[in-house]
Amino acid sequence: MLTNPPLTSSPNHNQLLAALPRAEFDRIAPHLELVPMKLGDFLYEPGDQMTHAFFPTSCIVSLHYVIESGASAEIAGVGKEGVVGISLFMGGDTTPSSAVVQTAGYAYRLERRKLKEEFDRAGVMMKLFLRYTQALMTQMTQTAVCNRHHSVDRVPSGKLVMTQELVATMLGVRREGITEAAGRLREEGVIDYRRGHISVLKREGLDKGVCECYAVVKKEFDRLMSDAPRVDLVRSAAA
Repeated sequence: MLTNPPLTSSPNHNQLLAALPRAEFDRIAPHLELVPMKLGDFLYEPGDQMTHAFFPTSCIVSLHYVIESGASAEIAGVGKEGVVGISLFMGGDTTPSSAVVQTAGYAYRLERRKLKEEFDRAGVMMKLFLRYTQALMTQMTQTAVCNRHHSVDRVPSGKLVMTQELVATMLGVRREGITEAAGRLREEGVIDYRRGHISVLKREGLDKGVCECYAVVKKEFDRLMSDAPRVDLVRSAAA
């Protein structure tokens, strides 16, 4: 656990942790460890034995599928709405994909044994995590369709620490395509970027330019997670 955790990171900043009833959260709270997530850090690589699940609070993690040549493309992204490491509660400890930090920030990690213990109680956590997994599968499916049929003019919102090389790897396209798309958005005053930092200046400008895939994924996440119990979590992982 960090000795001086940032004020912007607490378990309730992750939507899955925030949705757990107090009794279920209290059982795992002493085992949650806040960790910094640096840009480009790998949480696991293909075939690795997973040891922890990660619950992002202010970072974004990109899930990549890697082929034999070493090339890869993003199949999904996980932020504060989810968890990295679904294989740990879906019955497998390894995966052919990799997970790399796409936007720096923080996450809470939980050792796999503690995660499985609570999941196997078949309480709210199990139901919540299974619905999240279905939503994540929707994102993966839509990502495959989007990468095949839509352009690369897709940029996350907010202020992000992200290089063009990483964006190109995520989307499975050439860096030149990202440079061209980012240049157009910058000329239109929609974004600004310098030295690995991307800032969204006009969110409505992005909304007008995105394909329908964003709305499809968001609608499915909202549908599946809308009835998740919400609790007032004025607490820390050590509570």
